[in-house]
Amino acid sequence: MRSSLPLSPAARPALGLLPLCLAVMPLGVSAAEKISFNRDVRPIFSDTCFGCHGPDEAHRKGELRVDTLANAMKGGKSGKPAIVPGKPLESPAYQRLTSPKATELMPPPDSHKILSKAQIETIRQWIAEGAEYQGHWAFEKPVAPPVPPVPAGGNEMDAFIRKTLAEKGLKPSPEASKATLVRRASLDLTGLPPTPAEVAAFERDTSPDAWSKLLDRLLASPHYGERMAMTWLDYARYADSHGFQTDSSRTMWPWRDWVINAFNRNEPFDQFTVEQLAGDLLPNATTEQVIATGFNRNHRINGEGGLIAEEWRMENIIDRVETTGSTWMALTFNCCRCHDHKYDPITQKEFYQLTAYFNSITETGILAQGGANRAGGNPDPVVLVPKGAAENATSALDEAVVQAEARLKAAEQAGEREQPAWEQAMKEALAGKSLEWKPFDFTEAKSSGGATLTEQPDRSWLATGTNPAEDTYTLATNVPEGSLHGLLLEVLPDPKLGAGKLGRAPNGNFVLADLEAEVTAPTLDKPISLSFIRAESDYDQDGYPFASLTDVPDAPKSKGKSGKGWAINEFGKTGLKSLRGLLICAEVSVPDNATLTLRLRHEGFPNHNIGRFR
Repeated sequence: MRSSLPLSPAARPALGLLPLCLAVMPLGVSAAEKISFNRDVRPIFSDTCFGCHGPDEAHRKGELRVDTLANAMKGGKSGKPAIVPGKPLESPAYQRLTSPKATELMPPPDSHKILSKAQIETIRQWIAEGAEYQGHWAFEKPVAPPVPPVPAGGNEMDAFIRKTLAEKGLKPSPEASKATLVRRASLDLTGLPPTPAEVAAFERDTSPDAWSKLLDRLLASPHYGERMAMTWLDYARYADSHGFQTDSSRTMWPWRDWVINAFNRNEPFDQFTVEQLAGDLLPNATTEQVIATGFNRNHRINGEGGLIAEEWRMENIIDRVETTGSTWMALTFNCCRCHDHKYDPITQKEFYQLTAYFNSITETGILAQGGANRAGGNPDPVVLVPKGAAENATSALDEAVVQAEARLKAAEQAGEREQPAWEQAMKEALAGKSLEWKPFDFTEAKSSGGATLTEQPDRSWLATGTNPAEDTYTLATNVPEGSLHGLLLEVLPDPKLGAGKLGRAPNGNFVLADLEAEVTAPTLDKPISLSFIRAESDYDQDGYPFASLTDVPDAPKSKGKSGKGWAINEFGKTGLKSLRGLLICAEVSVPDNATLTLRLRHEGFPNHNIGRFR
């Protein structure tokens, strides 16, 4: 069976005349720097002012427009300039931002938009410096800023980073280990962690260009293109399904592979642009160039009964306009489909002028009735990917799977053979070394809810007295200099607790919503917060795992009223006498004379506080 890919609609060559622009993200501004309109002022005006005093003439209030200097100087109904360059106190726009009268204040109170003092000060400084406007960033040529002094052994990027750190009163972090560096680089450039062999090879490489060689290897990896393509596929709304009604499947992966290969062969950006927008119109276009125009066919496909073909054709044309605008022109076209744009300089008329480029095609984005569609579920027009190429790709992937499975099996067998020797080596290495967990000697233990925390002979702590609806236990202890890798929390039963179990709730349960830990020391500029990356426990109540206390993004969370946390109902049926939970953290270097502070938070479940712990 041949694979098929929707062809690009016959876009006109004039598309090549569309401005190719980039949005430049600000690095931040210090008090000593001159205010930049696009970086510092336009975002404030766009959010709070342009809705009533911007490009949209139909909704403009008081005939005042402040998105350009000429219009701001022209003023509104009063005819007086709204902004007087160099004189913020004489500028009505600034006066209205600071007016004590609700009837004069801007933005008006009923808009529920409030400018912060810092935002108002930014506008004041901008006017005082001359109220220099800039065109919308999509139409401004990017200009490289002056490079700050380059630190010894660094580069220009380091110069900007050091400058920003200095402005914020921060110092660079200590140099990362080589294992950390190779992991970061691998994840950033390929999306995959390094293999143990790759880590070991980088650690052994002591040559001056070891880092450069590592980056060259990652950039040459086929996975580099896969990693880079991920964001572009999102911009281009790529999917392997129709995105409407039953969301059935379609074949778009040849276009996806084209994008991946374009990154891997480092295709120039202008060629990358032309081929996706109008590759089918190039002289003697190759199959690859025609496949590239699949960018224009990443819209939804509709198979609904009773649909109106012209309505859906226009929906897809508009989708192409909006996607082309946001992807290549750094402009949001979504608003001006119905009216002049509220904050970008695009009129409704200009929106439909661009729409005209796509409005000369007959492709509707509708599935043929009765399923009479091309192979791969795509309606015409399509381009057929050569059968041999698809088969070769499939064959290569099948062979890669076989080889990977063989390597996995060999690794498992090697692991089984080598496990006994490794265990023996570990026993010998640890001979005579104590691996006992030792309870902390806390110098401070207090309850935010008024409970009494009393140390027991076994160095555990028992909560008695008041049992508040929510409680936080805060404990502090001195920790020796060295490396900190994790914490072990043990919860013990006590006759004074509910049902003689572990918690203070009547049924003996508890819900630990969060466990926070930080290290402080006189030599540290700020506390080091422990980031927990793994958790194991003896027992979890269903739906309330100990793992929810980690800081892993996709782990179940347990903050506040979310209904998650570590709970232990039915613990009495386990046969265990106490419970332990192990939290592994990213390694922390503990300086001399340091203090570890722990906070055990109980939230969301009234009176479900831990009773006895160490």
